[in-house]
Parts: sequence; C-alpha cells; structure tokens
Amino acid sequence: MSELLVIRHGQASFGQDDYDVLSDLGHRQSQAVGALLREMDWVPDRLVTGTLRRQKETLASMGFTQAPEEHAGFNEYDFGDLLQARFKGNVPDLVKGDRKTHFRALRETVFEWQDAAFDGAAETFAEFTARIDAARAFACDTDAARVLVISSGGVIGQLTRDALGADKRHMMELNLQIKNTAMTRFMFKGPRFSLSEFNATPHFMTPSGAKLLSYS
Repeated sequence: MSELLVIRHGQASFGQDDYDVLSDLGHRQSQAVGALLREMDWVPDRLVTGTLRRQKETLASMGFTQAPEEHAGFNEYDFGDLLQARFKGNVPDLVKGDRKTHFRALRETVFEWQDAAFDGAAETFAEFTARIDAARAFACDTDAARVLVISSGGVIGQLTRDALGADKRHMMELNLQIKNTAMTRFMFKGPRFSLSEFNATPHFMTPSGAKLLSYS
C-alpha cells in the first residue's frame, strides 16, 4: 500500500484584499509541519499541489525543494462565488466581515449548493466532486510510495467523505473541523483507497506549537 498525505494549506489572509496569500502565521505553521515530517524521516517521493497561491506558498515554506506537479482538482471551491449566487449579488456585510457569521453562512451556503437550491454558481457540487475524483486518480496513478498533496479544507472533506462512504453533508461537517496544515492520510493500491488518519496536528501538541493553531 502507498500513502497519500494531504495537508491543508497554512492560514490564509482572511479579511484582506487578497485571501489567497499566506499570513505570517500560515508560513510558521507550514515550517512547523515540514520540520515535523523531516524529523519523522517522512520524505515524499512525489509532490502535488492545486494551482492556488496559498497552497504553493505552504509547500515552499515546508522546505521541500523538488518541483511539484499541479492539478486544479485540488483547488478549493469558490465560496465568494457561491455567496454571490446564493444572495443574488447582495451579500450581507456581516457575512463578509464577522467570523462567526461568515462560517455559519459558509455551512448553510454549501448545504444549499449541494442541494442545487440556487442557480448561477460557476461550479455545481457535482462538478466539484468530479474534479476531486479526477485529482485523486491523478495523485494515485503512480509507483511512488509516498505522495504529498497540498490542498484545501473542502477538498479534504470531500476526499474523506468519499473514503468513508458517508453522505454528502459529511463533506462540510468535516471541512469545518480541518485545521490549517493538518495532515489527513489515505492508503491506496489500485482501486483501493481508505482513510488512515484525519486532521492530525502533532506539530501543535506542545505549549509553543499550540500557539500556531488556526482554522481559517
């Protein structure tokens, strides 16, 4: 069996003009998880990211030097686009600026998206799951024993939900639990694909590491 280790990107820049950039904390989180993997002598044979800047910056700060492959299937769903579609272009200010309201709206909006309860989104939920299936097939089509992927919370939630055979609502319930730079590990061989570890953050399990914990 081979390992697919999928790591969520470090903290991005919530509330800033460009979310798709790691914060200073995001870079420190990425350095910490990279250092832990090297300390454990876990060296990837293959590196894959989505095409998002925050994913690439995470890998760069982790300190692995080989050039990664890219697959857009590992990109996050576009929550901004989903909000615009759900609210018909009139997104409430609180949803944009208040964290608690933002994440409540995120959960509700994704549930409605899954149910095709609104029109106008650039990507349907069915298209989202299909591209993740394609990305997983791409990452697992290899002789490598250890594949490292840098992705995002929604993608990891969907990969985990699919491995467990859970219903579609579990994708979002899992998504909201995933910490920045958390590690989710799958085992694969041919058509076999199973969950081994979910949302692990041993690099945060010290007094100094605990200060690095974030969810967005």
